[in-house]
Amino acid sequence: MSDDTTTTPKTVTKPKLDRPKLYKIILLNDDYTPRDFVIMVLKIVFRMSEETGYRMMLTAHKMGSCVLLVCARDIAETKAKEATDLAKEAGFPMMLTTEPEN
Repeated sequence: MSDDTTTTPKTVTKPKLDRPKLYKIILLNDDYTPRDFVIMVLKIVFRMSEETGYRMMLTAHKMGSCVLLVCARDIAETKAKEATDLAKEAGFPMMLTTEPEN
């Protein structure tokens, strides 16, 4: 018996995955949280250098707010909450928010 069947390779389609929506972490200025404390939190939570933390703090101070980081939603919310919680523990009203990047 002869085998006359021909096989053709099947086309494999990969589903196209959408990239996750990115979120901005925004530092808001207030008149009560000391500058040194803000820089310390930026160094601890966001792993910024002293110089970068100072520039971010100063930008928020002068402009009213400053975008610290753009990342995935869960990371953004976790880091913003961690920084805000550190400030609350120390008795300061420092506030960070997250919002979708356009």
